[in-house]
Amino acid sequence: MRAYMKSAMPCLGVLAAGVREVCRAVHAESLDDVRDVWDGARFREERYVAIGLSKSFIAVESLPLFEHMIVTGAWWDLVDTIAIHRVGPLLPGIRSTISEWSGSDHLWKRRTSIICQIARKQETDVALLHECIEANLADRDFFIRKAIGWALRSRSTLAPEEVRAFADTHELSPLSRREALRRIA
Repeated sequence: MRAYMKSAMPCLGVLAAGVREVCRAVHAESLDDVRDVWDGARFREERYVAIGLSKSFIAVESLPLFEHMIVTGAWWDLVDTIAIHRVGPLLPGIRSTISEWSGSDHLWKRRTSIICQIARKQETDVALLHECIEANLADRDFFIRKAIGWALRSRSTLAPEEVRAFADTHELSPLSRREALRRIA
């Protein structure tokens, strides 16, 4: 499994249900507790537990912790959950930060800026989504291209014409275009 995750951090092989069970049984008293679990993790599943425990702290004041987790986690299995389920709910209160992250030197902050609104559905800040995507259109990294397509595909369930128009007026990579238009006839 380690090669699949491309991580030096070993996996124990605990399934997601087991991680959720641990999170139900253990509670973090503070953001410091969450950070201690995250920073002290020797196995990926311990980081999954830290993400689970952070659910009690979804507030703008938690953004520095979430940013730390994104930067130090630096892989899709950790970052995507933090982006969508921890950072996304903080909008619109952190709009300027997400805008800044879209131009960051850090790949995973850029990916977060693109995908953080996936679960927001009708509450999506479309202008911010487009801004974050446009800032990264020239990026050739697989994880950015996949994020662009995923974010647009998610948006297409509510606004297929909008996504089609965006795809027709922007030079998307083949991967991003294919993903974006997957659900559009």
